[in-house]
Amino acid sequence: MKFLHKTLTMVGLLLAVPAMSLAGPIVRSASGPDAASITGARDQYRADLGGGVVVGLNGLFGGVRREINWDGVPDGFSAPNNLPANFFNVNSPRGAVFSGPGSGFQVSANSGVAPVEFGNINPTYPGLFAVFSAQRLFTALGSNIVDVNFFVAGTTIPGATTGFGAVFTDVDLANTTSIQYFDLNNVSLGTFFVSNFVGNETLSFLGVSFTEGAIVSRVRITNGNTALGGNETGNVDLVVMDDFIYGEPRRAIAEPSTLTLLGGALAGWLALRRRRTR
Repeated sequence: MKFLHKTLTMVGLLLAVPAMSLAGPIVRSASGPDAASITGARDQYRADLGGGVVVGLNGLFGGVRREINWDGVPDGFSAPNNLPANFFNVNSPRGAVFSGPGSGFQVSANSGVAPVEFGNINPTYPGLFAVFSAQRLFTALGSNIVDVNFFVAGTTIPGATTGFGAVFTDVDLANTTSIQYFDLNNVSLGTFFVSNFVGNETLSFLGVSFTEGAIVSRVRITNGNTALGGNETGNVDLVVMDDFIYGEPRRAIAEPSTLTLLGGALAGWLALRRRRTR
């Protein structure tokens, strides 16, 4: 009975303590008519992730941050061609693999190869979108949702990061474009909305970092309220992305949930009871 009493006491404590206690995340957000409007927020976010160190393409090399600006993607993997979902973990290993409900992903073309800024999808788009770092942009196809899953760069080992941020273009409507963050147990850490700025060829930035360390296993990006393919009229808000910035993905070790610990404690008590009754 003493063991049972101790077990039940421990269970009570487990149930009383949340599985994860979060300090307030650090949020950097800005929007405006040009690149200068968001550069300050972007630089603050870089500092939040650990300063100016950008790691190399392969392995950790002691760095603290990764960036994807799309501009080095070869023409063969850019519009009108699709980008492989694992390009930035295989071809250019940076620990990011994309997924989502759409039909694929695309990086916009360089001038002279195909229409820029997704003009290959709709000829009006170069008048809607702008680049932050010239001259490519990124989008999902057939959907406005992109999931970014993190891995230790160049491996299939699940990873986690301290935070994620991105540049967006043509965010017209408030509370529509967002980034949702998930922890190591795939529990939401919160949804954060990208600030809007009405007009064409505008830019926005949103970056969130977590003081608990590398706890973000994936993010879900919702761009506007519809997929590319139509004209931007009425309440339609078409949004695409430029630079991604995120903490170096580290090997992910999920914390056991309260139910897992509870099950282990009860299993131990039952095993001891069976031994005592033999």
